[in-house]
Amino acid sequence: MKLENSIPALSAVSYIGVDVAKATLQVFSRGQQREIANTSGDYAKLCKDLKSIAGAHVVCEATGGYERGMVRALHKAEIRVSVVNPARVRASAQADGQMAKTDRIDAVMITAFGRRYNPEPTPEVSKVQAQLCALTQWLKQLIDARAVAKTQGEHHEDAFVKKQHQVLLNHYQSQIEKVEAKLDALMETDQELRQRAQCLESIEGVGMRTALLMLSNMPELGQMSRGQAAALAGLAPWTRESGTMKGMRFIGGGRPQVRLALYMAALTASRCNPILSPFYQKLIQKGKLPKVALTAVMRKLLIHMNQKLKVLAAKLPTEIAQEKEKNPCKN
Repeated sequence: MKLENSIPALSAVSYIGVDVAKATLQVFSRGQQREIANTSGDYAKLCKDLKSIAGAHVVCEATGGYERGMVRALHKAEIRVSVVNPARVRASAQADGQMAKTDRIDAVMITAFGRRYNPEPTPEVSKVQAQLCALTQWLKQLIDARAVAKTQGEHHEDAFVKKQHQVLLNHYQSQIEKVEAKLDALMETDQELRQRAQCLESIEGVGMRTALLMLSNMPELGQMSRGQAAALAGLAPWTRESGTMKGMRFIGGGRPQVRLALYMAALTASRCNPILSPFYQKLIQKGKLPKVALTAVMRKLLIHMNQKLKVLAAKLPTEIAQEKEKNPCKN
């Protein structure tokens, strides 16, 4: 079976599938394959070619960052683009009986996915959001590296190694402080970001680091229903039932970075939050495993964050306007 024949009939939108690799982009457009370099120069050529296609809509998979340059170029050229979950594309290909996997095949399958499911365009990331993501990601890497270094330091016996190890720890601490200062400066330049972060920080058990990680990894927070928020974070339990079999429900999928941020906040909230602590203890008394109870706290905490940001969003335009009137020179 030809791959091209497995694609549904053309619609008013012309979907272009792009399989993204570190060095190359495999493009399937108008029934033809071509490979270009994953560089800014070739982005410009790609955008110029796509401008000549009526209703062009590019679809690519999230690759952990290799797609970002192309997506930025497409947004700048005002060409619609959707960054989709690779697992969904793979499942769609397998449903078509396509088991083989190469860059050329993937480009065709991504096009087929676009035509079948009509994915929503991925919105352009603002400059502030992009900087927030970069800073919080780097901050987390520094904190994780410092934690590893602290653990390794327990086994050093040589005096020189101990001294150098302390120099390394001091360096990590200095870098962390610089990133946090940069985050503070970023919030000073964006009133909405500052107020959203402070709104989350006001929740008992949530610190500023957690608040910024949440806003970085889930910018949609405050614009979704409670069910959508839980599903996007991967905290909505999956039901496993068939006939008389009632399987154990479990969580999965979603955004793991959000769950990591919520886990530490939930640990604190389960001890000190006046609402979530009794909730956690009640689940334990009912015989729930601590891990299961803590997951429930994470979900409840996320829903509370979403609701608080919804309330804030309704008041935010008025508050920002009032602050501008008080401090006209600041903006």
